[in-house]
Amino acid sequence: MLLHKNIFGAIFCLAIAYPIARCYAQQNAHKLLLVFGDSLFDPGNNQYLNGTIHAPATTYPYGMSFNNHSTGRLSDGLILPDFIAQNAGMNLLPPFLKPGANFSDGANFASAGAGVLETHSGVMNLKVQISNFKKVLSSLVKKVGETEAKKTVMRSVFLLSLGGNDYFSFSTDYPNATTAERTKYVNMVIANLTNGIKELYENGLRKLAIQNVGPLGCYPTVKAMFPQVNGTCVRTFLVNANLHNRALSQAMNKLETQLPGFKYSIFDYFHALAARIQNPAKYGFKDGEDACCGSGLYNGRGCGEKGCNVCSNPNEYVLFDGAHHTQRTNQQLAQLLWSGVPRMTGPYNMKQLFQFA
Repeated sequence: MLLHKNIFGAIFCLAIAYPIARCYAQQNAHKLLLVFGDSLFDPGNNQYLNGTIHAPATTYPYGMSFNNHSTGRLSDGLILPDFIAQNAGMNLLPPFLKPGANFSDGANFASAGAGVLETHSGVMNLKVQISNFKKVLSSLVKKVGETEAKKTVMRSVFLLSLGGNDYFSFSTDYPNATTAERTKYVNMVIANLTNGIKELYENGLRKLAIQNVGPLGCYPTVKAMFPQVNGTCVRTFLVNANLHNRALSQAMNKLETQLPGFKYSIFDYFHALAARIQNPAKYGFKDGEDACCGSGLYNGRGCGEKGCNVCSNPNEYVLFDGAHHTQRTNQQLAQLLWSGVPRMTGPYNMKQLFQFA
């Protein structure tokens, strides 16, 4: 993977503009937002990879609600981390790989197609994203010293969304997997995710918000793959997602007992999105079944390709393309993650995580 030689040139208020001591004094109480994830959280990193990965979200109609500016976000506009940053009083976090980007409020390492495991070649999975985070940390250490850098990271909030691609791949490749095989795979994903969180903890993580795996079987792209289900959610995909989500809850609870000072938030993304897909009118939408953009059954594929359908008002749709949300849905989900009650986002929500010292 090719990283721009100046990728860290603007990280964390560098001494280009201020002497280091003065710069850090201004930032001393500042908390960063550090984002890890897949296409749901990717602000456009994949367009800066080495060219083997096509980034469809860099072309219209992606970004149609963002002044018709396609940024690499798989939405008509902003994505969930953008709204979290706004709620925290921050600027939108740029893609980590964007040359010359300003990371004074944090960094977003998410990569469309990423998994906890290496589900797609050429994208940045969890292991690579953690490696990139360490580069950011190393840059900060050089500027303010190891002790102060770690204090900054310990004050900061980490946000993570991974797992969907792991289970989409498994569910597609092994539709008839036994319960034992499903459980073995879930345990492997959770073990790798847990090890990744522990590695981040060793490098300063103390506050983590994580969303669970969504209702994969209800996405238009999945339902279009199984026309025989007549528009209902595909059970196999739901079963695997639910197995993961139960194991995730147990794993996070265990980490809290093992890691001193560790606080976490799990956002029940599965039920939050499923509710909007199944009952869109309750949440102010007109269509939860079809994507705003795409072709074929439920507009489940091909958004951005020649001849695809594009709705006139994305705000009426829960989903923008076959597997990603509209800006309006992202805003609603972000609000639940930011200030939701414990049964939706708990034991803490992100607002509370930011309030902790």
